[in-house]
Amino acid sequence: MALPDYLQDTSKDFAKQLTAATSVPINTSTFTGRQFVAGEDPMQTQAVNLATSGIGSYQPFLTAAQGAIGQQTASAGPQAFQQFMSPYQQQVIDTTMSDFDRQAAMGRQGIRDQAAVSGAFGGGREGVQMAEYGAGSDRNRASLLAQLQQQGFTQANTLAQQNFQNQGNLASQQMGLSNFLRGSMGQDISALGNLGAFRQGLTQSQLTADANAARTGAYEPLQRLDQYGAGLGRLAGFGSQPAQLGGAGADPLTSGISNAVGLAGIFGKLYGNKS
Repeated sequence: MALPDYLQDTSKDFAKQLTAATSVPINTSTFTGRQFVAGEDPMQTQAVNLATSGIGSYQPFLTAAQGAIGQQTASAGPQAFQQFMSPYQQQVIDTTMSDFDRQAAMGRQGIRDQAAVSGAFGGGREGVQMAEYGAGSDRNRASLLAQLQQQGFTQANTLAQQNFQNQGNLASQQMGLSNFLRGSMGQDISALGNLGAFRQGLTQSQLTADANAARTGAYEPLQRLDQYGAGLGRLAGFGSQPAQLGGAGADPLTSGISNAVGLAGIFGKLYGNKS
């Protein structure tokens, strides 16, 4: 099938344009490469820095909590009250007992004086009174001493229990502050990271649009030439179909070359007829 005469000049023109278009490499760096990849958003950077600087920031609170627990442990046990005994407790006991002994001595002297006045000094009656008085005085002295010691123990034990509770509360507060710090920091990091990712996505969309625009501009001459060649093929009766413009993943260069190969028969027939 010979090429119609009215298409011969057009075919030559197409061949020249195709040669010129395909002889110059397309600068793909204008629409590919890392410059079209969105970088880290400032908010993401802030989130990373906050996360990095915040590592271990809860440690002082945890250390304080551990110290409070240690103090709490020291405030427990059967001997815990001893550290809360008043340093003046023994002085109070000594003074009180000394005063008691003085009063007891005065009581014994009173019995002697009464016996001397009644003429029974040194007698059996005086001895019985002195024995009874001494036994009662000893009981009272022991009771008073036990009461003083019990008061000191009760007071010290109450202080030990209060300290145990205080240290427990302090430990809980410090742990609460530690958890609050980590939780709040985690929320801040999450919020910054999410906002940064949103803005990074927006920037990436803009860069992708720029890359697509540059790609379209780079392949536009080939797409035009492809349309030219497809139309020429249909006129010649070869039924060539043009590439779909704007199609996802379409490669205009490949389509143009494919049409050019398809049109090789036209040129073969054209030049074959001339030979």
